[in-house]
Amino acid sequence: MAIGLSGGRAAADEEARAEVDVLNSRLEKTTQLTKKIQACLGRLEETGKSVRDVAGPLNGETKKLQVLGNSGPPRSRPGRKNIESVIAAIERLRQPADSKNDEERIIRMGPDKAGLSNYLASIKRLNKALGDMKASNLRSTKQTVDELQRLVKSGNTQLENAFDKLLRIETPRDIEPLHFITKNKPFPTLSQELNTRLGVINEYVSGVHRRQGGSGESPIAKIYAELRSQRLSASLVNLAAASSNTAKKKNPDAIYRAGTNGIGTYAQAMEGLFLAEYENICSIFTRDDWGPVFQATCQPALLELGRTLRELNNHIKAHMNTDCYLAYEIVEIISGLSNNLEARTGELKSSFAGFLRPVRDTAKSSLAELLEDTKRRANALQVIPADGAPLPIVSETMQRLQSMVDFLRPISSIMVSLGDGGWRSTVASARGGGGDAIPSLSSFDIGADGKEIFAHYCADTIDALMAALENRARALLQQRKPVMGVFLANSVAIIERMVRDSELAPLLESRRGPLLDTWRKKAASLYTDTCKDISVHLFDVIHTSRGRPTSGGQNTIDSSAILKGLSSKDKENIKTKFAAFNLAFDEMVMRHRQYSMEREVRQAFAKDVQNMIEPLYNRFWDRYHEVDKGKGKYVKYDKSAIAAVFLTLY
Repeated sequence: MAIGLSGGRAAADEEARAEVDVLNSRLEKTTQLTKKIQACLGRLEETGKSVRDVAGPLNGETKKLQVLGNSGPPRSRPGRKNIESVIAAIERLRQPADSKNDEERIIRMGPDKAGLSNYLASIKRLNKALGDMKASNLRSTKQTVDELQRLVKSGNTQLENAFDKLLRIETPRDIEPLHFITKNKPFPTLSQELNTRLGVINEYVSGVHRRQGGSGESPIAKIYAELRSQRLSASLVNLAAASSNTAKKKNPDAIYRAGTNGIGTYAQAMEGLFLAEYENICSIFTRDDWGPVFQATCQPALLELGRTLRELNNHIKAHMNTDCYLAYEIVEIISGLSNNLEARTGELKSSFAGFLRPVRDTAKSSLAELLEDTKRRANALQVIPADGAPLPIVSETMQRLQSMVDFLRPISSIMVSLGDGGWRSTVASARGGGGDAIPSLSSFDIGADGKEIFAHYCADTIDALMAALENRARALLQQRKPVMGVFLANSVAIIERMVRDSELAPLLESRRGPLLDTWRKKAASLYTDTCKDISVHLFDVIHTSRGRPTSGGQNTIDSSAILKGLSSKDKENIKTKFAAFNLAFDEMVMRHRQYSMEREVRQAFAKDVQNMIEPLYNRFWDRYHEVDKGKGKYVKYDKSAIAAVFLTLY
């Protein structure tokens, strides 16, 4: 019995000793964990953390671990796993604090000394550490988070400064565009090596800007646009000033000639500089940023272009008669510049259209204004030359049309936008204040032929000029129809010659004949009106037919026989008719020679007069030349003599 009791006590002691061993093992592990926690607390204190802020939570965690360690059966596994996961988390939280000093050293060195790739790698590690610590959401990490945020912000700022410095060094204040234009050399771009470095910096900073939800353009884009836009503006400012200065002519009344203004060189330089800048932007920025950065970079230079175009437009409007052609040239040049840049970059078209619109409107309105000015000047004439000489307004009007042909491409586009006859509605709108009216459908006629519409405009101008000249001639010359005829015929001759000898010829080929023939016939009718008065003296009571009398090499009429059949009164009447004819004919010949006629006009009128008078005179002479028996007292001209006179009229 005693042995049984002794054996039971021994077994109980053995079990107690086993439990003590288990407890000692757990206590040892707890002691080791406590030492690790104490080491972690020491490192956290080195980074500036408050012992109170750190020790409290960690002590609480330790108590939880002790409770967890003391709970459960001896060989329970979940408690151990929880402990190990907490240890791992603490290790992860410790790493940023351990590496902060190393990263801070790199950040303070800057990208130049540390090397761009090494610097970017460091700042990326800081960002990752910062993200991890923010995700832990532990109050004890707040100071470390603040420190990391300060380092990241400093690093980003230094990267922006590095971008600015690199770009500023490689960006001269300005360049001389004429050097590249005259030598036909490509405009300079940034080196590929520099673009690569700038692109790396932009990729990182822009990415941070987007991740942080930043609105608008990134800091790098702002830096680029500011620096490069200054260079563009400085490079183009002299050409902008030259465009304004060359609009001022030494002779204000001289008609503007194509290419004499600096706007063409200005646009050529702008295109070269803008395309070179776009190439840089495409190498540095991402595709989504190409358009906005390009727009921002070009904006100051575009504003200067807009100011220059406004100045030129004001000059054109003040000198419309002589400088409207500059408006046509500007429309063509700036439209071409806009199309070229839009084709290469897909940008700036709306900006150019806005700046060009006032000049285009002036160009469109000039067509109606020139037409009205032609009418106004003709209606204001106070004197028509007594000899029928042409007036300068005719050649000046035709010179306008000839000059327009030099700008046929832009004028054709303007004509299409106006529509056929649109210059008339433009005048009506201007007079009625309807300048903002909605354009008619003809303004958008895709199939319209601008050259054909321009030809119609030229015909309208010529017809309006001739109509106004005729009205003034009738008012000023009263009943002097021959002078009116000479004046109108001279005008027609000058118009026809200036059309025929210029680029207007192919444009007006189908219109010139019918238009000028109408006025030529009207002029001939006025001039030959005096022939009617002369012809009256060549009719007699015996002649009853108004058909052309026969005359030729064989005289079949016996003048003596006819005279024998006349009474003395009739013979005296014949003598009076010859005398009156001689007087009127001689006066007509004298005036014909005194009139100032263009060569083709003199020949045409001489032929008209001869065709009207000579057949009648020859018939009258055949019948009655024996009335003075060859003495020449009444019959001054025989048929050959009067024919010779007509020849002198040509």
